[in-house]
Amino acid sequence: MNKSSIRKKLISLRKKNYSKKFSISAIKLLKLLEKKKLRSKIIGGYYPFNFEIEILNILEELEKKNYIFSLPKVSKNNEMNFFKWSKSDPLKVNKYGIPEPISGKKMYPNILLIPLVGFDYHLNRLGYGGGYYDRYLSKRKIKNKLFKIGVGFSFQKVKNIPIDKYDQKLDCIITEKTVLE
Repeated sequence: MNKSSIRKKLISLRKKNYSKKFSISAIKLLKLLEKKKLRSKIIGGYYPFNFEIEILNILEELEKKNYIFSLPKVSKNNEMNFFKWSKSDPLKVNKYGIPEPISGKKMYPNILLIPLVGFDYHLNRLGYGGGYYDRYLSKRKIKNKLFKIGVGFSFQKVKNIPIDKYDQKLDCIITEKTVLE
C-alpha cells in the first residue's frame, strides 16, 4: 500500500472511531518527559483538527506547571513555525481550516507534540502529506536538539509506513493506551 491509500484509510478509520473519551493524560506525558530527563519548558503542540486526538487538556495541565506552549502557524510561503499560545489566547482559522495563534511571538520549542495520521513500530509517522512537519524538523535538526513525540490513537498503528528521504523519524509515540519508544 502506498502512503496516499494508507492515509485515506486511516483518516476514514479515525473519523469512524473518534471519541472524546480517548485521550492522553497529562500525567502520562509528564512521566515520559521526566523519564527522558527533558527539562525544557517550551512545548510545541497542535490544535486538534479533523478528529485528531484531543490534547488541550494536557496543555492546561502543563501550563499550571509553568510550561510555555506554542502552536504552529503556516506562512504564505508554506513554511511552518511555532508561536506562543495559551488556552485563553484568540485563534484565527487558516486556509486549511486549522486554528492558529494570532501571536507574533515566535517560539523554538525543544519538545514537539506532533499529530499523527498513522505510525508504525519503527517510530515512522504518516501525516497529511504536505510535508510541513518534515520540513520544520529538518530545519530545526541542524540548529538544536528537538524531542519529537507523535500523538495519536492506538488504532492508527500500521505494520509499516513507507518512508522516503524527507521523512523525519520520531523519538517516541504516545497514544491513549501506550508509549512506544
